[in-house]
Amino acid sequence: MPASIIDGKQIASTLRNEIKHSVQARIDQHMRPPGLAVICIGDDPASKVYVGHKRKACKEAGIKSISYDLPAETTQHELIKIIDELNNNPEVDGILVQLPLPQHIDSSLVIEQINPDKDVDGFHPENVGKLALRIPGLRPCTPYGVIHLLNCIGETYKGKHAVIVGASNIVGRPMMLELLIAGATVTVCHRFTADTGTFVKQADIVIAAAGKPGLVKGDWIKEGATVIDVGINRLENGKLTGDVEYDKAKERAKWITPVPGGVGPMTVAMLLKNTLTACQKHQF
Repeated sequence: MPASIIDGKQIASTLRNEIKHSVQARIDQHMRPPGLAVICIGDDPASKVYVGHKRKACKEAGIKSISYDLPAETTQHELIKIIDELNNNPEVDGILVQLPLPQHIDSSLVIEQINPDKDVDGFHPENVGKLALRIPGLRPCTPYGVIHLLNCIGETYKGKHAVIVGASNIVGRPMMLELLIAGATVTVCHRFTADTGTFVKQADIVIAAAGKPGLVKGDWIKEGATVIDVGINRLENGKLTGDVEYDKAKERAKWITPVPGGVGPMTVAMLLKNTLTACQKHQF
């Protein structure tokens, strides 16, 4: 039988409604709503779209969104000064700097400047380190969203072999840590892996996160596997596609995420969840 579709759009919508109710409950108790500062530098079209989605999601959830749309010429010193001000602002619970940044700005240094308790992207070394030590704080949004999707379909993890294709700091590496915490046995494939297909064929859970359309072949998928496609690639004809050969893979998998409508909506939902979590930690 063809795979069951994991409807990330619907799951994210349910989670966002839960967050909205939690925010309203705070307001009803005369507490302030969570506050998220979003900083966007330059005119990258994709970044503008992503930031727009995040700001709209905040508004719908009742989260206060503070916008910083800065010119591409903004210096690293100027950006860090803004981050320091936001770190010291008691009404700001989360700080998000939209990546990528212009080449003259050191992204790693900027991320490290954010207070880890306000790092709602989950990229700060302290938060990644906590994840590695199995004491997660604010968690990287996309891997956190993948775990939420897997939990929603009743994934058991223990005794399962999970194979991640892609080892980026944003998805692949923290995804490995999330799956280890959950109890899976994890293999990570990357650009130096000699034969990625050999590993994918063994996988009970496949996480494709390399950013290369069709990299994971449909006939690599083990019968009954769960396939999570994190990749989102725009083809020359304008169509969006993932890293997995979807049509072939869905004939072999038990569960599969579509692109679009799978992992993408979860990333924004987990950002809102992290912002609420950070706010609840501050509790005022």
